[in-house]
Formats: sequence, structure tokens, C-alpha cells
Amino acid sequence: MNVKEYFVGLFKGMHSLIKGMEVTGKELLTPKVTEQYPENRATLKIPDRFRATLQFIYDEQGNHKCIACKSCERNCPNGTIKITTRMVDLPNGKKKMKLDKYVYDLGSCTFCGLCATSCPTSAIEFSNDFEQAVFTRESLVKQLNYLPEKDEPVPAAAPAPAQPKASEEKPAAPAATATNENKENQ
Repeated sequence: MNVKEYFVGLFKGMHSLIKGMEVTGKELLTPKVTEQYPENRATLKIPDRFRATLQFIYDEQGNHKCIACKSCERNCPNGTIKITTRMVDLPNGKKKMKLDKYVYDLGSCTFCGLCATSCPTSAIEFSNDFEQAVFTRESLVKQLNYLPEKDEPVPAAAPAPAQPKASEEKPAAPAATATNENKENQ
């Protein structure tokens, strides 16, 4: 290493140190803002895009739009979402996948949003409820489909075939006696 390279490295290091001290000095002189949480809950403004916890979107009838395709489970980098499904028979004779349990582990979620953006039916979203402090990790595991699932509509029963009226029916007893007489004659 020659003398020129030594002094160039020394001056670059000093320049870097002065830049860092400049940022620190500016931050030292700016006024500090302290949030008075939890006293200011009524006036606290949470940004709309803040990701706190995952939730289902329910309509007025209490139905969710989840079709149990498991795309959110596949796209979750941590394996935070576990979905169990069941097969049900539809009235037209086809089978359909139904959501049985949608389990979300808030403790291992990185809040990346890949689950919500990959959902083809927009059935899940992140809420702004940031107060999720609990005493045990088990309390962070939540089942999102907490409302009971609505059953599929049952098709109307087909009308029964028309039965012959009692006056049109032939009496069965005389026919039976005729066969008994034939047996006796033999």
C-alpha cells in the first residue's frame, strides 16, 4: 500500500464519519413527538393501509366469499394459514370443496399481505386492530370462519308417481284363492 492510497482511504473514512454525525446532529435538534397511548385512543389515527390482523369479509347475511381454494395457504411464506376442507355433494349430483376450518396464527405472521392479494374472491383482508397483546402464544391462533357455515339449499322432492285409486285396484284375495284351487286340483 502506498502513501497516496493511505490518505485517500483516510479522507473517505473521515467524510463518511462527518456525514453520519450530520444526520445524528439534525435528529438531535428536531423536536420530539410523544404519543400518549393509551390515553389518546379516541383521537388516535391508524393509517388505512396498516396491516394488523387477518379477517374474513362477511356480507349482510353472514356469508363469506371463501371458496377453499387454498391459494392463501400456498402463498404464505411462513405457513401461518392452515385450511381444512371437506367435500360435499351438491343437489345436482356434483361434488364441491367446502371450507371446514380456516386457522390463522398471528404470532408467526410477517404481515406481508401475500395471502390477501392472492385471494381470487377477495375473501380476506387485514384489519387495523393493532391491539393484539396476549399472555400466551396459543391465544394468537385464531379460527377466522367463526360464523357457522350455511347449508346448501336442498332441492325440492320430485312428485311421487300417481298411485291407482282403491276403486280401480283389483282385489288380490280372489287371485290367490284361484291359485290355491289349482294346486288342490293337481
